[in-house]
Amino acid sequence: MAYSGEPILAADLLFRPEHSLIDQSLHSRLGEETTNGDGFGVGWYGEGTEPAVYKSIEPAWNDENLREIARQVRTPMLLAHVRTSTGTPVQRSNCHPFRHGRWLWMHNGVLHGFHEMRRELLLAVDPALFLDMEGSTDSEMLFYLALTFGLVDDPFAAVARAVGLVEEVGRTHGVENPVQMTVATTDGESLWVFRYSSERHSRSLFFSTEIATLRALHPEVEALQELGGDTRFVVSEPLRDLEGAWNEVPESSAGRVGPGGDEIRPFAPITPT
Repeated sequence: MAYSGEPILAADLLFRPEHSLIDQSLHSRLGEETTNGDGFGVGWYGEGTEPAVYKSIEPAWNDENLREIARQVRTPMLLAHVRTSTGTPVQRSNCHPFRHGRWLWMHNGVLHGFHEMRRELLLAVDPALFLDMEGSTDSEMLFYLALTFGLVDDPFAAVARAVGLVEEVGRTHGVENPVQMTVATTDGESLWVFRYSSERHSRSLFFSTEIATLRALHPEVEALQELGGDTRFVVSEPLRDLEGAWNEVPESSAGRVGPGGDEIRPFAPITPT
C-alpha cells in the first residue's frame, strides 16, 4: 500500500480500513498467497531529509510495536508492505520497503530464475551503490539496478532499463518470463508505480478515485470526509469494498502521483544496448 496526501496518522492507514494491509497479511484475496507472514515494513516521511523505516521479521498482525508507533506517526507519504518470501531468507534486510537516500522502493512479485541471474545482475550495479545493498532479495536487486540506470533523474526510464536488463539476462539463461512485478517508489514528493510482467499477466494493482468524486458518490462514508482533497492510494488489493473507489492500473503501465498532476502511461522495457 502507498499513500500520498495531506499528513495523516499511520494507524488510520494501516489498521482502520475494513480490508487494511494488516488484514491482508492474514486474509489476502487477490495475492498469490493467502497469508503474508514473512515480515513486513513501513516507510514514511517526516522530519529530516531521509525517510524513516520500521521493519520486522514478525508477522504484521502480531507486532504491538507497530501499533504503538502508528498511533503517533503523522505523514504525507507512506509505503507499507507485507512479505511472502519467494526463496530468500526471512530476515530484516530482506523486508520492504528498501531505502537509499531519499528514495523508498517496494516490489510485489518475483524475478524468475533469480538464482541463476544473480551474479550477472550484481555486476551490473553501479560500484558506487554496490556496498549499500544490505539484503539478498530480487526486489532489492531491482531497486539498485533502477538506481544504477538513473532512478533519481527519470524513474520511468530507469525502471524500464532495469527490467530490460533482467529480461535480457534471463534470456541468456533460458528463463522465458523472468519479470513479474508491481512496484511503488517515491522520493517523498512524488510517487511512481509500475505494473508489468514478461508474460503480460501481472499481479493486481489499483489506484483510488479522486476524493471529491467519492464524497459525491458516498456522502454517508465518514472516513472520506476526513481525507484531504489530494489523497491518493495505490494498493495491491482494495482497502474497502466501496463502489467506484478503485481503478485497476492497466497491464504494462506506469503512473505518477505528485506535484503537477497525475498520469498513467504505457510501460515497456528498454533493452540494454
